[in-house]
Amino acid sequence: MAKNEPVLRVADLKKSFGPVTIIEGFSLNVFPGEAVALTGRNGVGKSTILRCIVGADRPDSGVVEVNGVRVMETDPRIRRDVATVIDDLDFFPDLSVVEHLDLLARAHGIPDSDDAVDEVLQEVQLVPQSGQLPGTLSSGQRRRLALATAFIRPRKLLVLDEPEQRLDTEGVAWLSARLLAERKRGLAIVLASHEPQLVEKVATKTIELAGATYDGQ
Repeated sequence: MAKNEPVLRVADLKKSFGPVTIIEGFSLNVFPGEAVALTGRNGVGKSTILRCIVGADRPDSGVVEVNGVRVMETDPRIRRDVATVIDDLDFFPDLSVVEHLDLLARAHGIPDSDDAVDEVLQEVQLVPQSGQLPGTLSSGQRRRLALATAFIRPRKLLVLDEPEQRLDTEGVAWLSARLLAERKRGLAIVLASHEPQLVEKVATKTIELAGATYDGQ
């Protein structure tokens, strides 16, 4: 994709739940190598925007496109290009940490998948836990595994909802460095965060949401 064309285009997004409008008139373009951070108090719609971006929620109106393709969660082109950590993942209870990552790597056709899995396990510091089942991990380790599932697969857009959750200070520093490296390699990133250190280091643009409406190009 050309540098002057957005990886992500959101135009005039609106989403309501019952009589309550959560987001209205939200527009955004994210280009290769850009990272947009959504900030603001809980309840202003950060997670709703992210869920609409990845197709987990359907907006009432507006357009969400990735690489010119209208977002539908089941579209193989969207599944190919978008990696996300927006919810606590439902891991397969009978697959170990390494088996989860190996399954994803092979499903996405990653060359030298064994080496790729070993590298990611080392980076997220889960080598000692590689043979454990997800249910036996601490909450911080499960967050690292969730991030590993995004980093093991191909991606052009990375969508993260408070990825710093349950990470210690060292973990936040590691995540900041990793996302900065991803951005410098040309990845487009959208994240919601309450962590100033992460936002300051990674984001090329910060949007502070204060209500239902934002219009930013």
